[in-house]
Amino acid sequence: MGYMQLRTAALVALALAVPLVASAAPPSPADFPGGHYVIDSRHASLIARVKHMGVSLYAIRFDTLDASFDYDPNHPEATRLTASVDPASLDVNADYGKQFAEEFLTVSKFPKATFTATQMQTAGDGTGTMTGNLTLMGVTKPVTFNVTLIGAGHEVLPIPLGRRAAGFEATTTIKRSDFGSTYLNNLVGDEVSLQIEAEFEKK
Repeated sequence: MGYMQLRTAALVALALAVPLVASAAPPSPADFPGGHYVIDSRHASLIARVKHMGVSLYAIRFDTLDASFDYDPNHPEATRLTASVDPASLDVNADYGKQFAEEFLTVSKFPKATFTATQMQTAGDGTGTMTGNLTLMGVTKPVTFNVTLIGAGHEVLPIPLGRRAAGFEATTTIKRSDFGSTYLNNLVGDEVSLQIEAEFEKK
């Protein structure tokens, strides 16, 4: 085996081994430095779940997200995040998704939903809460998310070290009627659970 083949094999082995080693330790906020972070929309999702006719949970995905935050490791409680969602990107894996977006969220009149964090509380173990103002259908209400740091550090590709990234999960439950969404409220539940998976890249 030639030098180039040996080098390639070693790099591939490193790429495979590093994630396994990194996964052995729990993630910590100390694993990523302060700075400005921007969402990687290719590795992000917003899933909403609502009760359907009292017998099942119906999952809805929103495909267009944007978010950023500024982080100071000495003052994580001062982190301020802003995010937006295009409600017209509602996806139910069916051709009536655009119809639902208009009927339930009146997207022609309210083309953007936004969230601005105003308070962060951390437990020091990669978990915490994020409270802020959610504006949906022109109505602004305070909402608190439970947040978990999934992982942080350098990605291994491209070798030897890729971009600096951090991934989070955020969950909460809202009432759609609080924001003026009452379409089919006798058939579709009022409580909507939100689950956000988001990877952020340091800029």
